Amino acid sequence: MRAYKIHFIRHGLTEGNVEGKYIGRTDLPLCEQGIEELEELAIRCLYPNAQRVYASPLERAVESAQILYPDRQLIPVPEFSEYDFGAFEGKSADELIGLDTYKRWLKGDMQDAPPGGESFPAFQARLETGLRRVFQDMMDDQLSDVAVVTHAGVIMQLLAGYGLPKKNPFSWSCEPGRGYTVQLTPYLWQRSGAFEIMGELPYPREEERCLDDYYYTD
Repeated sequence: MRAYKIHFIRHGLTEGNVEGKYIGRTDLPLCEQGIEELEELAIRCLYPNAQRVYASPLERAVESAQILYPDRQLIPVPEFSEYDFGAFEGKSADELIGLDTYKRWLKGDMQDAPPGGESFPAFQARLETGLRRVFQDMMDDQLSDVAVVTHAGVIMQLLAGYGLPKKNPFSWSCEPGRGYTVQLTPYLWQRSGAFEIMGELPYPREEERCLDDYYYTD
């Protein structure tokens, strides 16, 4: 049975990330440090030679995709936008720690929506819609490998919700410009609503000899 690989990649740094703030739907660009780090990663490491590139429509993801895949047309997937932190947007934990609403949100494992924000069940539901769209595209167009440039929260929630082996979301955190390759098969998806997590990316260039085991090559 044919297998399909999706390479989930986190965008580069923004000023909000550097300052330790909750940045979800706020549409920040990459900061200078974020651009430089991505460009260095693209030189030092090997990213999947994806047949198609999808991205969150937020500027930091689009910019990151353009740096990593300058020769690919990007397809925006609104469902892969970052979590909406509502009233917590743009603030750090230190700024919020005195608020009762913030304390309740943390105590509830963040399952309830922040004031004016998004609940995690709603977040999970829209991520599944985006995942199904990309998977259907791959099957319809016979694509074996695609990349999705998105956000840390998106990657953690998708892998925790549908990935094998099963782990909590924070087990799948990743640094800017890094991510994970997952493999889907129609059988496993239809039977269990799950995919296999194959490994981390990108790969150091000295490991180029191993890439055929993981990546599509022209």
